Parts: sequence; C-alpha cells; structure tokens
Amino acid sequence: MSLAFLLTTLVMVVTPGTGVVYTLAAALSRGRRASIVAAFACTLGIVPHVVATVTGLAALLNASAAAFQLLKYAGVAYLLYMAWATLRDKEAITVEQDGEPRSAAQVIVRGVLINLLNPKLTIFFFAFLPQFVSPSEPHALPRMLGLSGVFMLLTFVVFALYGILAASVRSHVTSRPRVMAWLRRTFAGSFLALGAKLALTAR
Repeated sequence: MSLAFLLTTLVMVVTPGTGVVYTLAAALSRGRRASIVAAFACTLGIVPHVVATVTGLAALLNASAAAFQLLKYAGVAYLLYMAWATLRDKEAITVEQDGEPRSAAQVIVRGVLINLLNPKLTIFFFAFLPQFVSPSEPHALPRMLGLSGVFMLLTFVVFALYGILAASVRSHVTSRPRVMAWLRRTFAGSFLALGAKLALTAR
C-alpha cells in the first residue's frame, strides 16, 4: 500500500461533507454511542459504491448522463429533505437517552442513505482506485477490495473521532436553547449547501 493512497484517502475523509455533518448532529442529539453508530452507518453506505466499482457499474454510471443525473438528483432531494427535517423538527437536536433501538435504526438508515445517494462517491472510486491497482497484476480484484477496506476503515475512524469530540461538549451545548436553535439552522444550512453543491457538480 502506497503512502500516496493513504494521504489522498485521509484528505478525502477528513474534509467535512454530508457524513461528517450527519455524525456531528447524531453526537449532539444522542451522544457518543449514537455518533459511533452514525459513523458506522456512513461507512456502510460506501459498500454499494465499492461493489458498483468492482462490478463495472461505475463505468455505466460514468458513461450514461441520464443514469448519473437520476442518482445525483435523488441525492440532492434527500439532502434537501434532511435540511427541511432538521429545521422543522425542534427535537432533532436534544438530549435523549442512548441505546434506544428505534433511534439507532433511524440513525443507521439515514446514515446509509446519505452516502448511498452520492454518485460522486462511485465516480471517486472508479477514478481513484485504478491509479493504485494495475489491471495486469494477478490479484487486482483482492487488492482493489483491500484498498476499499482501508478507505472504509479510515472513514469510520475519522467520523467516529469527529463524533466523540462533539459528544464531549454535548452537555454544554444542549443546555442552551439559543445555541440549540443556532445548531439546527447550521446543520440545516449545511445539508442545503451540500445538496446545492451536488446539484451543480458535473461528472
């Protein structure tokens, strides 16, 4: 495994995006455990993109403008929904007891959908992995899967760290109504901005 791969992956993962925003929101709303669940869910949402890349579906997505646009706007619509739901629900970020099965399920479903409906992630894998895997090498597929696993591991670790840090200041934040209102608007605005950015991106 090359140092270039690790550095590029780390930069990609550390840069705040929808997964980071969602993990931070989970940390502030339900605490450390929920933030780890959210980090795991966002990581789990990468699996379909890895499968698509390995099976060649990414090539179809890259070649077909209609397929790319369909998936892209589905992602945009979901991010807009997340922005609306966060702003509308005044209980979206509040102190709750950890470990509720229903809450954990909701965190996982939303986290998976956030990364699942992101066509740029599939294109990233399609354009990124071949740079570090030679098609002529005898074990190209296992190597591609191994590199994807490293990407997912780093994603989980970095997102979990983001969440744990946010959860550590949770009690100081959630006890202030004005701060909570500001946070709701900030997270809603972040989802809105990320949705707009996705809508304006080309293949």
